[in-house]
Amino acid sequence: MPTIDIVQADITTLAVDAIVNAANSSLLGGGGVDGAIHRAAGPDLLAECRTLGGCPTGEARLTGGYRLPARFVIHTVGPVWHGGNRGEDALLAACYRRSLELAAAHRVTSIAFPAISTGVYRFPPERACRIAVREVRTFLADRPLPEKVVFCCFSAEDLSRYEQALAESPDQP
Repeated sequence: MPTIDIVQADITTLAVDAIVNAANSSLLGGGGVDGAIHRAAGPDLLAECRTLGGCPTGEARLTGGYRLPARFVIHTVGPVWHGGNRGEDALLAACYRRSLELAAAHRVTSIAFPAISTGVYRFPPERACRIAVREVRTFLADRPLPEKVVFCCFSAEDLSRYEQALAESPDQP
């Protein structure tokens, strides 16, 4: 039975098969989690990302992890928040689904997610957290892989948010 964990940590230090990068559509690095992952992985990550031709919002791409403890980086492009009337919820949900599909296809047993779109893309954190937990639970309900999903939180506030969302019943949005 797959498990879901929550940690407050630097995602670049986690010893998991794959970490998810909250990337921009160019996949060529940026600020926040994206910049931290690129810095920790080293220049080979950027070189591989240059070969991918970018990534549309709601989709995901897989690369090597290079100097990271993780074997893979799954880059996903979350939506920019525009008030919730431009399909933001569906696009964010797709980020989690596509990332998990790629992970399963590459036999990833453990994967760590940051809080996608909640930084400079301004997605409301509580709403994003509920979507993340719902999508992960739904995906894991009938699949053996990944065996472990980690929500990696930057702050104690994020950690509390995920703990609360996991405590809610699985059918709540």
